[in-house]
Amino acid sequence: MSLFKSGKKKEEAKTCCCACSSNQTEEISPTCCGEEIKGICCIKVLGAGCKSCHELFENTKKAAAEMGLGIEVEYITDMQKIMEYGVMSMPALVVNDKVVSMGKVLKAAEIEKLLTKTE
Repeated sequence: MSLFKSGKKKEEAKTCCCACSSNQTEEISPTCCGEEIKGICCIKVLGAGCKSCHELFENTKKAAAEMGLGIEVEYITDMQKIMEYGVMSMPALVVNDKVVSMGKVLKAAEIEKLLTKTE
């Protein structure tokens, strides 16, 4: 009997990165659901539920609305999912499945600048 799991890890099915939650099993791509708007497929805020995380979430929703994006901003508090992004300080902002900011509360104007760089 071994204390540590030895052997190969089972391959996990990759899931869609955006809010469409399609049952794709192929590689994740920013255009997985075909609903890309201005170069942006999905926006997520990662946080533990604290005041700063909620503030980033609200600022992100405001920035998306001001830019005319019809994309729903997701708020993720599940630590397992947060760790998959490699984020060690929260809150964090994820655009098109890439971490663009972590450890600070951005204002709506700063978020808009980040989102326009993504376009």
